[in-house]
Amino acid sequence: MRKLIYSMMVSLDGFIEGPNRELDWHIVDEELHTYINGQQSAIGAYLYGRRMYENMADYWPTADTDPSIPGYILEFARIWKKMPKIVFSKTLEGVEGNATLVREVSAKEVRELKQQPGKDLAVGGAGLATTFMRLGLIDEYGLFVHPVILGRGTPLFPVPANTVNLRLIEARTFGSGVVYLRYQRADEE
Repeated sequence: MRKLIYSMMVSLDGFIEGPNRELDWHIVDEELHTYINGQQSAIGAYLYGRRMYENMADYWPTADTDPSIPGYILEFARIWKKMPKIVFSKTLEGVEGNATLVREVSAKEVRELKQQPGKDLAVGGAGLATTFMRLGLIDEYGLFVHPVILGRGTPLFPVPANTVNLRLIEARTFGSGVVYLRYQRADEE
């Protein structure tokens, strides 16, 4: 069965965006980006909420046309463009590229998607991840903890409906001070 993975950049105090949705505090150097590219190559599809899709679709579809971008960013642009995307939104009129628009989250349909053969799935966006978390659909959590304290902003985990017990399965420290922590739900082997 494919796993559903929630992976996100997060401040030390648990925020994924600053108070004005800023992301300028991310420390994404070549080492970290190359590591993320490797992870993303092992993914079979992205499941996005509206905001995450809009943020990604604002840059990545044309990033590979910029001759000045470094090779590791070009690699991610190519991964992103060819990756199938399922976008959950009640308000978007449509999606472009290799994306499918879905109006409602159905736990049954996501479970069926996980049962299909292929590579693991990645969920993007705190709101959608919270919905999936409440439905017991997320199998792994990957946190890229940045050495910064924001004080306020968008929390990584808006208030979940119940406790989720996790088990650490990987930890890695990057030269920039970013620490990657990968957790699996404790009830899964």
